[in-house]
Amino acid sequence: MDSIIIFSAPSGTGKTTIINNLLKKFPNLEFSISATSRTPRENEADGINYYFLSQNEFKSKITDGEFLEWEEVYGGTMYGTLLSEIDRICKAGKVALFDLDVQGALNVKKRFKNAFLIFVLPPSMEALQDRLEKRSSETLETIEVRLNKAKEEIMHATKFDYILLNDDIDEALIEVQDIISDFLEKKLVPNTFRIVD
Repeated sequence: MDSIIIFSAPSGTGKTTIINNLLKKFPNLEFSISATSRTPRENEADGINYYFLSQNEFKSKITDGEFLEWEEVYGGTMYGTLLSEIDRICKAGKVALFDLDVQGALNVKKRFKNAFLIFVLPPSMEALQDRLEKRSSETLETIEVRLNKAKEEIMHATKFDYILLNDDIDEALIEVQDIISDFLEKKLVPNTFRIVD
């Protein structure tokens, strides 16, 4: 595996917007589809949004060593990255782009030192709360859970190679395009901790 790029961020920071923009901008990037043991939601398709596995299938693949990383999250639901997915992207001659939670990103970094980890940081907890409330898809209880998790995740931000502050989405998109361009052209090396103030 030549190189991989991993994004992590608390919910509501604009990570999905950033990733989708990069996939359009850089045709040599390909999104790594995660596997999950949860059932598909409406409008989700197997092999596009996730690889949907039963709990038993997921556990069997863990036993057989088929995951790069995996973890059990909310209510016993399991998420992970299949090694076969990474092989698929590499065989296509592309660079794998991941969207992982903090622990998953750090676990991958232990195995692949050339993984480039980017943490997307909200401008403040107040701004993050405001963004989550504006979604209108979150209850006050789930917003509180997400904010508490965000505080924990932000504590690990300095373990990442680059911290991208998303105060203004247009500026963040320009900055991250430059970062990824430098990384793909080998001008930016992982583990240099080029952190934004």
